[in-house]
Amino acid sequence: MRRPAATVAFGLRTRLVLAFLLVAAVSAVTTAALTYREARNAVLTRAQDTAVVSFREEAERFVPGLPLDPDGLRWHLYDIAARAKPHPWIVFAEYGSVRASSGDRPVSGVLTEELRRTARTSPNGSFERVVKDGKAYLTIGMPVLTRVVAGGRAVPSGLVLYAVMPMTNEEVDIDALVTAARDGALPGLAVALVPALLAARSVLRPVRALRRAAHSMGGGRLDTRIPVRGRDEMADLARTFNDSAARLEHSVQELRDAGGRARRFASDVSHELRTPLAGMLAVADVLDEDAEELGPDTARAVRLISAETTKLAMLVEDLMEISRFDARAAELTTDEVDAAESVRNTLADRQWLGRVRTELPDGFRIRLDPRRFDVVVANLVGNALRHGAEPVTVRLSKRGGALVTEVRDCGPGIAPEALPHIFDRFYKADDARSRSSGSGLGLAIAEENVTLHGGTLRAENVPGGGALFTVELPFEGPTSGSGAPDSRPSAQDSPPSAQDSPPSAQDSPPSAQDSPPPARDAEPADREGLKGAGT
Repeated sequence: MRRPAATVAFGLRTRLVLAFLLVAAVSAVTTAALTYREARNAVLTRAQDTAVVSFREEAERFVPGLPLDPDGLRWHLYDIAARAKPHPWIVFAEYGSVRASSGDRPVSGVLTEELRRTARTSPNGSFERVVKDGKAYLTIGMPVLTRVVAGGRAVPSGLVLYAVMPMTNEEVDIDALVTAARDGALPGLAVALVPALLAARSVLRPVRALRRAAHSMGGGRLDTRIPVRGRDEMADLARTFNDSAARLEHSVQELRDAGGRARRFASDVSHELRTPLAGMLAVADVLDEDAEELGPDTARAVRLISAETTKLAMLVEDLMEISRFDARAAELTTDEVDAAESVRNTLADRQWLGRVRTELPDGFRIRLDPRRFDVVVANLVGNALRHGAEPVTVRLSKRGGALVTEVRDCGPGIAPEALPHIFDRFYKADDARSRSSGSGLGLAIAEENVTLHGGTLRAENVPGGGALFTVELPFEGPTSGSGAPDSRPSAQDSPPSAQDSPPSAQDSPPSAQDSPPPARDAEPADREGLKGAGT
């Protein structure tokens, strides 16, 4: 049996590999993110500290001459910018309304008012990183201090120097870190795929073994076991499976033995009853013929004995027939017949032509076993007459390469709770039927005969009331494997061969499946053993 594509695509192997790769990806991304953050902070901090310390030293060395000369101030700014670390600066100076720089513009658009305010009020200066137009800058503000008296406390001179350093190199280094983290993660995931597949294989190997063992057991090989390796959870599962399989094999073997004993018992009893029943039937027939010469009470007793003996004989024949099916000894003797003629003969032999409507088109030639087909039709029609309501209709039709035989009655139909068990052996739908003359085997025998032909038998209720039984048989006869068994049954499943073989004509009583009833039968349903097993 093929598994659905969705099951294969998202099977346990796929989920294990994806889970393994997901863990590897999360680990790689987390590691890369932490590494990136620490490396970025280290790069920025190093550049920032170097620049701040260097610029503070330059600001401390700078002693402006007052009053300030803008041109002279600009040369000082050039000199400070020339000693920039770790990257070139652009130095700006602000003193009152005086603005000067080492660049081509006296005022920078990168400097913020917050930095200016902090630089003017803090003797240690301030710095901040600014991103403008997608570019990062380090901006530093340092007040220039002076001493009014030699050796006195340094006080702000009012001149504030600003350094603007582009952090292009740091951004390049950070981008390189990102690229390295990305390029390292992808090969890492590819490498992680190998242990993921190995891990999935190690987990799935016992699962596959379990699946194969379960499939083998489902096919009937109850002696299947799984090799146990290791001491992990999968080994415990294998041991549990083996223990369960052993208990199941033991239970099934006990059931087979019990079933075999039951079948042998039924076959033995049925076989042993046939000989005395043959004599009883012969005597009952003689008494029945002379019943008119007996007194009324004696005549009724004689007729009752004759009827009950006939019912017992038919029950024994049903049991023998079922035992043949159980022993797989039932065989077909096929011939090409006209289906409509066979149905008419069945109805005529049972004296049902006046009670049954027929739709039997001619021309349906089919290969089957006439005797077994007669049994099927007789059981279904008799069942409809006894437990349904007239009129009963028998209809033949063709559906594809199969002959369809439909038997419908106009009764109340089959109870919904009884419908699933309609073909079970000895099943009777109500207590009243349990005391009827039927053996409860008729529909089971009919189904076995249909199956032997490679066909199907269905029962259903129809709208408007009534039950419908539908038989489909292939026109070309049973295919290979659907007719006679390919091999002899095992000893535990079948009764002894001496009792499997059909009895000789001299010791067998009349059979409802083998011969039509005598014309004198006033109750053909009883004498024919119509099997009320299902309705």
